[in-house]
Amino acid sequence: MPSDKRIHGTPAVWLSRARGDLALARTSLPEDGYYEDLCFHAQQAAEKALKAVYLHQGLVFRYTHDLDALLTGLFQQGVAIPQAVRESAFLTLFAWETRYPGLGLPVSLDEYQEAVRKAEVVVAWAEQALSS
Repeated sequence: MPSDKRIHGTPAVWLSRARGDLALARTSLPEDGYYEDLCFHAQQAAEKALKAVYLHQGLVFRYTHDLDALLTGLFQQGVAIPQAVRESAFLTLFAWETRYPGLGLPVSLDEYQEAVRKAEVVVAWAEQALSS
């Protein structure tokens, strides 16, 4: 992260934002809606939860949507990351590519449900990490 960018917010605030995005990811899809948009919120929930863990550990993170990079950074700093949390890295796909028409394939109901499950795992892990 560039030294001129300060990270704002506490771990609790970042985790609260993660919970908010998870709630948005779980909302009902409108008749003309896209699962891609709900998956974006699942990705955001996981991203913000990981960043809450960074702050809780006293670590600095890069402003990125790349969950693999965030997970790798935590691992390199000695944070034990369960396999189920590491599997959330695929959510990065929903950070931008699927949000724009024509850049990605449509997201199916099964893919959407899997995205929400993965985000739930990351948020629950972060909640546990912040409570210890």
